[in-house]
Amino acid sequence: SKATVSVLYCLLVSYIKMSAQPGFKPTFGAKDGAGSWVEGPFGSETVMVHGGVVPDPETGAILTPVMQSTTFVQPSVDGYLSKGFSYSRTKNPTVESLAEKVAALEGGEGALMFSTGMAATCSLFTATLKSGDHCVITECSYGGTNRAARVLYKEKYNIDFTFCDFTDLDVIEKAIQPNTKLIFSESPANPVLTLTDVEAVSKLAKKHNLLHACDSTFATPVIMNPLQLGADFVCVSSTKYIDGHNMTVGGCIVYKDKEWGEKLGLVQNIFGNIMAPWTGFLQGQACKTIGLRVRKQSENAQKVAEMLESHPQVLKVMYPGLKSFPQKELADRQHKDGLHGGMLWFEVKGGVTNGVKIMDTCQRPWSLCENLGATESIITCPAVMTHANMLKEDREKLGINDGFIRVSCGIEDADDLIRALKKSLDAL
Repeated sequence: SKATVSVLYCLLVSYIKMSAQPGFKPTFGAKDGAGSWVEGPFGSETVMVHGGVVPDPETGAILTPVMQSTTFVQPSVDGYLSKGFSYSRTKNPTVESLAEKVAALEGGEGALMFSTGMAATCSLFTATLKSGDHCVITECSYGGTNRAARVLYKEKYNIDFTFCDFTDLDVIEKAIQPNTKLIFSESPANPVLTLTDVEAVSKLAKKHNLLHACDSTFATPVIMNPLQLGADFVCVSSTKYIDGHNMTVGGCIVYKDKEWGEKLGLVQNIFGNIMAPWTGFLQGQACKTIGLRVRKQSENAQKVAEMLESHPQVLKVMYPGLKSFPQKELADRQHKDGLHGGMLWFEVKGGVTNGVKIMDTCQRPWSLCENLGATESIITCPAVMTHANMLKEDREKLGINDGFIRVSCGIEDADDLIRALKKSLDAL
């Protein structure tokens, strides 16, 4: 039932916030034995599997079903919405189950699931900004975020954006204007992997009475929880690590304030960009293993980065797990359990020509394509693929040239990944 889901959700959120009440014991039709829950608090891996999920009371089905229904029958006019659902553009039980799981993992009041990551980002901009407002935004973000800010919101809706270096708190503060309403960070940043001190930026936002939204797609809730560090919103492309299998596209916003959840929900309902039920089902199942996957991906990325750093043909490699990473202290302080994710990037000697050669010749198990965070290991050329929609001068200022190689490590055997990559490097 809806009430049972709410009980489990509240318990899991309280654990994530490290404030679980002693003795609180949710039950599903039984106070003891099979069907009842052992006393909490529960670990994050348990939240990943069971968050937002309740066995079906009629059949006992352990998985949340796909509610592939446009509309939901109401008992009466006065009883409208008494069961919580009316129309799937507004809310769907399957999608809601995933939203509750993600909110629990992030320690949020709630979450909204969107059709894509960009649908989530644009809905956030629309809900928090209006014509004449200003946003301080990281100079390095996903290319689609950059383009939406420049081409849609700035040119069409007269909302101003200042793109600046989010590794420098003084630079961020100097960019704040009287009409600033939002600070939008991304950590680690796509694709250069610079980190934002989320706690410090959140304190800065509070000092100036501003909202702070953090895109933590690269980090995942396994590695970092921006809401616990003071951010107001977490904005994520669930296409990446939540899905993790190259199956679907989606996005989510996790919020800490119920009032903002209602405002964001209104924008989502108007735009009609809610996630589809089948996507919600697939991502809900995939999300159960995000902890296992991210740990293996981090392990693989560390090994690949160390090989690259020692290879004579590699000019530069950036990965937060390396001792040479410029923001290593922040990475170790901000990222949980010594994990730094599956993303890295590198450049080779010989510039663009050799960089492109690596991408064109690296054999399987590597795949040359867009996307990241999946079980399959991926090599991407951001200048041509994911960040081609940035202004060329802005892209090159950040060092994203045509030979910049972005790497997303999957869960294959690390030795196989290294052997294939080393073969291409040795041939230069």
